[in-house]
Amino acid sequence: MPIAVIALSLSGFAIGVAEFIIAGILPDIGADLSVSIPTAGLLVSGYALGVVIGAPGLTVLCARTERRALLIRLMLVFLAGTVLSALAPNYGLLMAGRVFSALAHGAFFGVAMVVASDLVPQDRKGRAVSMVAAGLTLSTILGVPAGTFIGQHFGWRWAFWMVALFAAVGLAGIASLVPRTPAPEGTGLRSELKVLRRPQVLLVLLTTVLGFGGVMTSYTYIAEMVTEVTGFGDGAVTLIMVLFGVGMFVGNLISGRVADRAPRSAMCGALALLTLILGAFTFTVHDKTATCVTVFLFGAATFATISPLQMRIMAKAGGAPTLASASNIAAFNLANAAGPVLGGTIIDAGLGYPALNWAGALVTFVGLLLAGLGVAAERKERAATPPAVPASSGSAAAH
Repeated sequence: MPIAVIALSLSGFAIGVAEFIIAGILPDIGADLSVSIPTAGLLVSGYALGVVIGAPGLTVLCARTERRALLIRLMLVFLAGTVLSALAPNYGLLMAGRVFSALAHGAFFGVAMVVASDLVPQDRKGRAVSMVAAGLTLSTILGVPAGTFIGQHFGWRWAFWMVALFAAVGLAGIASLVPRTPAPEGTGLRSELKVLRRPQVLLVLLTTVLGFGGVMTSYTYIAEMVTEVTGFGDGAVTLIMVLFGVGMFVGNLISGRVADRAPRSAMCGALALLTLILGAFTFTVHDKTATCVTVFLFGAATFATISPLQMRIMAKAGGAPTLASASNIAAFNLANAAGPVLGGTIIDAGLGYPALNWAGALVTFVGLLLAGLGVAAERKERAATPPAVPASSGSAAAH
């Protein structure tokens, strides 16, 4: 794998820590800023909405910008928002810092995944995309548990300073290792926007929103779930985060390889697995050993969806994949925004933490149905299209 792809993964690591760290330090933030757990959980939704706005917005504004320069600017925006989060004296400014840093998130991954796929042969594009996403998975194995430990023992602000340090390292990696990559010739705002009107592209975006929607419904409140329901102590939350992260890393690596060979099967299979695991978590959450196994599988199924969905939308976008890729990152984060809101509503309604899991399973199942609909429509379209006649056959017929 080219070293430039690894450099992109380094920045993805920093961004991943920022995105997922809230789940581990949610109780600490709530206690320090005197807000309820559901209100603190909206920091996840705020970040996700920032991605939803920034991913297509910044991508459109910078459609003709040289790619390395664009990636550097996006990391500077992310770093500034992270520093604001660390310094925030109240909930409002913390939310503002989260949203500001999130503006760069979606555009960064949308551009980085396209750049990475362009650096490798056709049969390795899925692995290149999964390598960029691997930064996110490694963040949950190393960064999020470390940030959770730091936040619980030294204060949640230090967790954000840690993220800022990672972001600075990632920025240096891009500046020194990623080659200059001009924006694709002939690809402008009009062609990028035209792609978003294609039915299959829109269907993939909707599949991403609903297919991934169940994840954050459960994951956002996993610290409270395993302490209040399963019976783990606060110190075990870090271990739970590690298990989830290891599962994400494994699922991401496997799905990248499978997506290169059978992209449609990888997409539908990952969504089906995620649905089943979330449903099972409703029952296994009451047992410590079963919870540990389920959390690992939950992480694996969660990131097994990333590469297949990203590869599918890039394929359906044809020659103008950048905005479509960034929009799909926004779709993931629209799901991330809706999940905590749905989860908070379930908690406020008194249905209990286990209910978060079956609700998430239902949402993901709808995404699976949409994925199946997209595949069926594609097969029907292919069956209705007559095969191309080779030139030699035509010549023979003429004689």
